Amino acid sequence: MVTGSSKPRQRRGDTRQRIQDVALELIAEQGYEKTSLREIAERLGVTKAALYYHFKTKEDIVVSLFSDLMTPIDELIAWAKEQPHPVPLETKREILTRYGTELHQAAPLFRFMQENQAQMRELSIGANFKDRMHDLLAELLPEDVTLTDRVRCFSALFSMHAGMFVLRDVEGDPEEKRLAILEVATDLVTQAHRS
Repeated sequence: MVTGSSKPRQRRGDTRQRIQDVALELIAEQGYEKTSLREIAERLGVTKAALYYHFKTKEDIVVSLFSDLMTPIDELIAWAKEQPHPVPLETKREILTRYGTELHQAAPLFRFMQENQAQMRELSIGANFKDRMHDLLAELLPEDVTLTDRVRCFSALFSMHAGMFVLRDVEGDPEEKRLAILEVATDLVTQAHRS
């Protein structure tokens, strides 16, 4: 005799995603240090043992979130490196557009990074992310880069991150905000490319 609920069974990936989403939500509400695995399990409506099946620690959850985020960024970097060099301006604009899309889709995760910088360093996630930013920066820099142009290109990436936080509480359409941030970043890279 087979027993069970009438609800469809979730795939393991769905459960993993739910855990990540709830953990990120709780951390955003009360901070990284104040969030426990017990609270995550309670919010999910599962036992701690069920949570342990997927993640042994809170740190494992956070690392998994960043690993998932790094995959499309790594793909973007690989794509950029395959493009003709020196990198044409249109390719640089495409890099910024694609990166902006990833930032927009992962906004809660980037908010976590901003608000929990000490934990980022402890988990070495910060160093991994910093390495990716250097790789992206390398693809945006002009061939004969000056210090001023280096600052412009770095500022383009930084403005994409900072813009999300500056505009977070500003009324308006999220897509318009994303495009405004992208426009500023693109202007900086264009200026560096043409100088």
